[in-house]
Amino acid sequence: MAIESLNPATGESLRTFPEMGKEEVDRILDAAVAAQKAWARVPIAERAVPMRKVAALLRERAPELGRLAALEMGKPIKDGAAEAVKCAWVCEFYAENAEKFLAPRPETSDGSQAHVRFDPLGVILAVMPWNFPYWQVFRFIAPHLMAGNGGLLKHASNVPQCALAIEKLMHDAGFPEALFRTLLVGSRPVRGIILDARIAAVTITGSEPAGRAVAAAAGEALKPSVMELGGSDPFIVLADADIEQAAKVGAVARTINAGQSCICAKRFIVETPVYDAFLEKFTAAMKAVKVGDPMEAGIDIGPQARTDLRDEMHGVVAQAIAEGARPLLGCKVPEGKGAFYPVSILSDVGPGNVAAREELFGPVAVVMRADSADHAVEIANTSRFGLGASLWTRDPAKIERLVPRIEAGAVFVNGMVKSDPRLPFGGVKTSGYGRELGLEGIRAFVNVKTVWVK
Repeated sequence: MAIESLNPATGESLRTFPEMGKEEVDRILDAAVAAQKAWARVPIAERAVPMRKVAALLRERAPELGRLAALEMGKPIKDGAAEAVKCAWVCEFYAENAEKFLAPRPETSDGSQAHVRFDPLGVILAVMPWNFPYWQVFRFIAPHLMAGNGGLLKHASNVPQCALAIEKLMHDAGFPEALFRTLLVGSRPVRGIILDARIAAVTITGSEPAGRAVAAAAGEALKPSVMELGGSDPFIVLADADIEQAAKVGAVARTINAGQSCICAKRFIVETPVYDAFLEKFTAAMKAVKVGDPMEAGIDIGPQARTDLRDEMHGVVAQAIAEGARPLLGCKVPEGKGAFYPVSILSDVGPGNVAAREELFGPVAVVMRADSADHAVEIANTSRFGLGASLWTRDPAKIERLVPRIEAGAVFVNGMVKSDPRLPFGGVKTSGYGRELGLEGIRAFVNVKTVWVK
């Protein structure tokens, strides 16, 4: 089987790569295990040297990395370059803080001395998506290699060049070559790799079905796993909110990365007294978003990553309209080549509508009406997803009362949901479990070891 890189803006085939066979994967696994055992003995301060170097290389190569992402998955060049720079930030964050996060913790016991230490587990498999082809991977690399683990990357099959560019960055920065490798394989071998005794744990960012398959294999093998899966994030606008700012930020929150982000705002739940005013301002802000060739300057969003994904999403939009949603903007597949889709709004969407139940992975906003603040939270929580949520209100009492009731891994008040190396990231319900980033992220794949001495 060949792994093909396609330009989603033109449909052009860029490059093809042969899929690695079992013997080659076995050789990489053996080498990774040996490299990790040696790496685990390297002091944390010394691990930080190549981590800082890769951060410098990410900044230096940001323009070419941005161009590569534009070609392979349709992200505007400026956004791909900014993504590379954000990766440099997470590398520097863990280079600076890993020693503190992993320092042995003294504890009281009936011994003369006791403490807890955090030792690496081994080689970690990362199953990563195409939507942020660099950031998703480096938020795995930075904490877990600083913790003393090794890493193998099974990237999405439509971004093989981005995957190989990451491997080259790591090797050019001075990491042992076998410590981090890209596995050019499809989805079929993943279960066997997870079950292999040489893999200590697995992390995935991806769809709900992919997460279930990976979690099942990890559970069968009794291996730790972290799941960062889909989301249908609510963007709750209460009657006392700054409507103009909420509409402006909401348009960005829905269309960032062409709407292809698990933490994009997807369901805009608006209190009735401000529903019409918000919808008017939000529609104007959405109309201002420029869709076009990601290689051109001045473009806000490019095509969807694949034509099949675009068409699948449009099928949900068509069903939502049939179920009573009002197509206020866009909602039609454009003519011409490429996987483009217009910025779109579905208004007057009821809680039972398919657009409210499913994750629309594209620039389609679902606008819903709420009778009160409590009703808005109730609607938000009807989703089976629970990744992020945005709450807009000027009332501190409402913030204090409502935030604990929102079923999500993160709540951003008067701002859009985003990932930050300093803050733990992850979800609840079918959005997954475990956390990336922050203190919790670096401790996701360590042996929390109790040491008792008398």
